Amino acid sequence: MAEKPEDLNLPTSIVTKIIKDCLPGNCKVSKEANAAIAKAASVFVLYTTSSANAVAQKSNRKTISGQDVISAMTDMEFDKFVKPLENSLALWKKSQQEKKNTAAKKKAEKEAAANKDSSDSAAVAGSSADSSKDAASAPAAAEDDEVMVVDSEKEKESSKKES
Repeated sequence: MAEKPEDLNLPTSIVTKIIKDCLPGNCKVSKEANAAIAKAASVFVLYTTSSANAVAQKSNRKTISGQDVISAMTDMEFDKFVKPLENSLALWKKSQQEKKNTAAKKKAEKEAAANKDSSDSAAVAGSSADSSKDAASAPAAAEDDEVMVVDSEKEKESSKKES
């Protein structure tokens, strides 16, 4: 719990930003009005939290859920805020699920890439072990390298001609 009542106030800068965002650009707000709105917002948050906690306790729970807050709004007779709050909560839940799905997808892709890299390195290690076992294949490998160089030079020449 907060040591001083002032610790329970919302940050003035945040409240000021919210006020400026919802008013037309030509509207001015005094420092006194900013302070009053900040205090009223803090009281509202505390009251809503207390009411939502009461709803949770009636259900023998210690954790306040979004539905508890919605029920508290009805109990506090803020019925006209219930629908917008339900819509906002649904959007928040959807965005959280999308974040979770994106994170799971990235993790799966990363694991697949790691598995591919480890299988590629195992194949390379296996092929180098095979070549070291059979020394007779060394001349054939040298011929393959020469063929690759010739093919590479032919590709360069053909790309120059196309340009």
